[in-house]
Amino acid sequence: MPEQERQITAREGASRKILSKLSLPTRAWEPAMKKSFAFDNVGYEGGLDGLGPSSQVDTSTIRILGMTCQSCVKSIEDRISSLKGIVSMKVSLEQGSATVKYVPSVVSLQQVCHQIGDMGFEASIAEGKAASWPSRSLPAQEAVVKLRVEGMTCQSCVGSIEGKVRKLQGVVRVKVSLSNQEAVITYQPYLIQPEDLRDHVNDMGFEAAIKNKVAPLSLGPIDIERLESTNPKRPLSSANQNFNNSETLGHQGRNVVTLQLRIDGMHCKSCVLNIEENIGQLLGVQSIQVSLENKTAQVQYDPSRTSPVALQTAIEALPPGNFKVSLPDGAEGSGTDHRSSSSHSPGSSPRNQVQSTCSTTLIAIAGMTCASCVHTIEGMISQLEGVQQISVSLAEGIGTVLYNPSVISPEELRAAIEDMGFEASFVSENCSTSPLGDHSAGNSMVQTTGGTPTSVQEVALHAGSLPTNHLPDIWAKSPQSTRAVAPQKCFLQIKGMTCASCVSNIERNLQKEAGVLSVLVALMAGKAEVKYDPEVIQPLEIAQLIQDLGFEAAVMEDSAGSDGNIELTITGMTCASCVHNIESKLTRTNGITYASVALATSKALVKFDPEIIGPRDIIKIIESKTSEALAKLMSLQATEATVVTLGEDNLIIREEQVPMELVQRGDIVKVVPGGKFPVDGKVLEGNTMADESLITGEAMPVTKKPGSTVIAGSINAHGSVLIKATHVGNDTTLAQIVKLVEEAQMSKNPNKHISQTEVIIRFAFQTSITVLCIACPCSLGLATPTAVMVGTGVAAQNGILIKGGKPLEMAHKIKTVMFDKTGTITHGVPRVMRVLLLGDVATLPLRKVLAVVGTAEASSEHPLGVAVTKYCKEELGTETLGYCTDFQAVPGCGIGCKVSNVEGILAHSERSLSAPASHLNEAGNLPAENDAAPQTFSVLIGNREWLRRNGLTISSDVSDAMTDHEMKGQTAILVAIDGVLCGMIAIADAVKQEAALAVHTLQSMGVDVVLITGDNRKTARAIATQVGINKVFAEVLPSHKVAKVQELQNEGKRVAMVGDGVNDSPALAQADMGVAIGTGTDVAIEAADVVLIRNDLLDVVASIHLSKRIVRRIRINLVLALIYNLVGIPIAAGVFMPIGIVLQPWMGSAAMAASSVSVVLSSLQLKCYKKPDLERYEAQAHGHMKPLTASQVSVHIGMDDRRRDSPRATPWDQVSYVSQVSLSSLTSDKPSRHSTAADDGGDKWSLLLNDRDEEQYI
Repeated sequence: MPEQERQITAREGASRKILSKLSLPTRAWEPAMKKSFAFDNVGYEGGLDGLGPSSQVDTSTIRILGMTCQSCVKSIEDRISSLKGIVSMKVSLEQGSATVKYVPSVVSLQQVCHQIGDMGFEASIAEGKAASWPSRSLPAQEAVVKLRVEGMTCQSCVGSIEGKVRKLQGVVRVKVSLSNQEAVITYQPYLIQPEDLRDHVNDMGFEAAIKNKVAPLSLGPIDIERLESTNPKRPLSSANQNFNNSETLGHQGRNVVTLQLRIDGMHCKSCVLNIEENIGQLLGVQSIQVSLENKTAQVQYDPSRTSPVALQTAIEALPPGNFKVSLPDGAEGSGTDHRSSSSHSPGSSPRNQVQSTCSTTLIAIAGMTCASCVHTIEGMISQLEGVQQISVSLAEGIGTVLYNPSVISPEELRAAIEDMGFEASFVSENCSTSPLGDHSAGNSMVQTTGGTPTSVQEVALHAGSLPTNHLPDIWAKSPQSTRAVAPQKCFLQIKGMTCASCVSNIERNLQKEAGVLSVLVALMAGKAEVKYDPEVIQPLEIAQLIQDLGFEAAVMEDSAGSDGNIELTITGMTCASCVHNIESKLTRTNGITYASVALATSKALVKFDPEIIGPRDIIKIIESKTSEALAKLMSLQATEATVVTLGEDNLIIREEQVPMELVQRGDIVKVVPGGKFPVDGKVLEGNTMADESLITGEAMPVTKKPGSTVIAGSINAHGSVLIKATHVGNDTTLAQIVKLVEEAQMSKNPNKHISQTEVIIRFAFQTSITVLCIACPCSLGLATPTAVMVGTGVAAQNGILIKGGKPLEMAHKIKTVMFDKTGTITHGVPRVMRVLLLGDVATLPLRKVLAVVGTAEASSEHPLGVAVTKYCKEELGTETLGYCTDFQAVPGCGIGCKVSNVEGILAHSERSLSAPASHLNEAGNLPAENDAAPQTFSVLIGNREWLRRNGLTISSDVSDAMTDHEMKGQTAILVAIDGVLCGMIAIADAVKQEAALAVHTLQSMGVDVVLITGDNRKTARAIATQVGINKVFAEVLPSHKVAKVQELQNEGKRVAMVGDGVNDSPALAQADMGVAIGTGTDVAIEAADVVLIRNDLLDVVASIHLSKRIVRRIRINLVLALIYNLVGIPIAAGVFMPIGIVLQPWMGSAAMAASSVSVVLSSLQLKCYKKPDLERYEAQAHGHMKPLTASQVSVHIGMDDRRRDSPRATPWDQVSYVSQVSLSSLTSDKPSRHSTAADDGGDKWSLLLNDRDEEQYI
């Protein structure tokens, strides 16, 4: 106890010393302090309201606006009566006032008004009390100051000042009046002084002066210490103040640092003034001197408020945007060393400890009305710790922030902007290219018939009538007013405006008027949108106010239903197809009533409803570069994630559903069964099977255990897991696929060597072309398009959809065809290939084994189990099976259960299995079924390790039989019934029947065939051997497929890619001709140029064959047209007049028509084309098709035949090879050649094994 008393005495002495520095009386607080803090020192709270009956009670009246019923009265009375220091509270609805009895030493009238305001009402102190409240009712720790603030032009300025000042330490409340140009601030004088408040307002770019202030009253030192420790809001500029130092208490110490900058890009004195005036107004900048001759700037600044990097960013952001600032060596870190690196608590989010790179977030900001708002937001946010750069667009209403996620989060950035008085919300990066949420169909790429995007590079706002809602839609989203009468909106036509200054003048003056809530003025349209309170002001009065400013104004009648007109200049249209696509896309958009596009003038006239859509939305629709393929890819991404907070022993403390934009690297995310993995990450806890077919193309699910890698967009098939995010946003695997598809679509340029050849010989035929043009060569213009139109129609009749003329003309030039494996060469679905009985056929005949196995696998969700169940039902001829109990599934090993009631299936099965069994088992006859009592079977189905775990011995003959199937790329599983090994089932993704014939036919046409797959080398080699492909690329990533296509294209080859999956879409887009299987994913079909409706690989051959026919027909048409004109022109010109051959004008017209008709008839002959049938292909291949041996197949792993530093492979290389295992690697458990452990070495061959090196050598 003596030690505690000495500490209290020392603290009181320190407090007296501090208060003496502040010129405060030191004796007034001692009696109260001793009574109050005696309780505090023993762990209780003491209060000054318990001092005795000497406390004074006052009665005052408060005016309250906004009450509508007795419920409002009761809620106010209940809320205020519960406040400390309130004796009684009586509210009158009729008079709109309240009578309050209170203890002024405990609570003030201003605090009561503040509480009523928080309830949604407007409260003010009645006359006679308002003037004296600071001196009578202000608590001892508060004081009031009034500042005269000049330079405010709108409510945004008000919100900026209030948001900035409110965050200062020591500020209790602040109220800024735009009409009175003043600010009333309640503050704590021992923490901040009026001069500091004035300086902060001045630093924001306004002119502030102190009008009056109230002398601060005395306060105990323990209250000072308590307020210092509990105040949560502390500005960055005072983050390092030491409140134990009496020299700095009550003001903010500033250390001025001088910095020498080199600035390039200055040309005149105007540039110097531009930099000095703008940078000199930044927070923390004391002075700046710019030398035009030396190209340098000397800046004196406070390192606690700004940094050299912030100054560099601010200067480079100044208009015209060509300033380049060079920092001196070592200056990058100055100004930031004073910040504590341990400012984050140990319990902060894991992302603060993992992610150190910078991230970018887009924030939609509503409420900005002028450039001052932009500068205010950029100046304030750039001062936050962790913010590297911020750029705010007034026109788009969007702020782009580059920040360090380990220091600050996007939610903190959004909250900081809202604290400044604006509305802020996140803009999804996945939708940044599709700004119209309700027009997803209209945001797809404008395509010609051939699928090539129209290059609409410039869509300029040319002229016309802009609607009133020309600004982004988010600007119109204002909070609902709490008034009884909802605000209304009117539109005015204004004449006489000549520049932006007129717009600012009208907006600034109207916003000062009572009842005007918001004003938006469009200079180009000469219109204004005004939101107003109809109880205070009317539209005619608003128009009169504008007229008083010197402009002509009139209220527009029925403005809400009027249509807006806009005229656009569109560049990049090349043909009538572009016009049709743009018009059809616009007319399908909700809100657009009329659209007309003129190809000759490159103009578009659009009429629209301004209440539904704005002109910027229309421009975005036309400019959209997002194809349907990209939109469908992005739809695979999850929209929300369940972020959890873990406690001790990884126990979940809290779960929260958050948008994907808020998920950061290092966050812990929970994924439930059936849900999508929202991010790339690693499994922390739990075991599951993931369906990654949409990403990797493989149909089999992949086992995931702690430490396994998961891919965003894949589906969690079983079990809940916790994952740690490693790649989020644009760094995810799915985002990289989207980027690859987009780059491939935009980089696929048409071949130009033909046109270059034409340029070389152009001059030689110039005179001949002139002669032909005189003859009106319509036939020349019809030669190609008519053949292409007829050819695409013929292809569609034969089950081949060709998107335009370009792939049709390109097909005959193809020299290399690359096939995907799963779903293209194979069916993509596992099937039972063989059933081998190993036990006593008399005890367990084939039908009984199938009935038992089918019943057991019916409870499994694994694709192999589904395939086995389907096969058993087909062979038994039934759709009903027995009963399964005690079912247990071990991922990567197998299943175990008990099966009963299969006798009924066997009794009613009339299908004979003797024929199939003859080649499955050498026992010929099947024993007859006997009517035995219901029997229960104990069943085990799985791989070698699963059966060994359960005490079964596998003979070498059985193991060799399994190995034979595994070498063929099949999966072999064992069946044990009642502890006896009785069968083996071989399952595989079967090769399509026509695959080998299609490959042989292509090779006979001189086309190189390559197999490229994400599956492992063993399965890829087995499939290639069956179909006759001698070059294989296995275990490749989607980026590798794109790189391989580019490599072949760089060699001068024309490449066709045939695929069906999402992972194939980048290569389909990059290839000269992308061919998609009709049963494939929508993404692949959209990215491809040719779609095979009938899922027949022979149609790949047919498309090349048809292309050759069409090109030959085009050449015939050109020759006919040229001959016709070359013969007809001399005759028409009178060359043969001496011998009496002269053509009359009508004859010339008939000849011209005949030439066109002949070309059309020639093209129509393509309708006689018949696709070669299967018998013809088989006859041609008869005697020539020979199966390949394993040694004849060259297998390459990934891109090991070329350099490994492919720039596009980096994001995909981080994906684990476990995502690319095949059917055999999923359940087959043959040890790798590098294994030296014994067979009893645990579960080393199960799917739970996730070693990369071993999987490469399966």
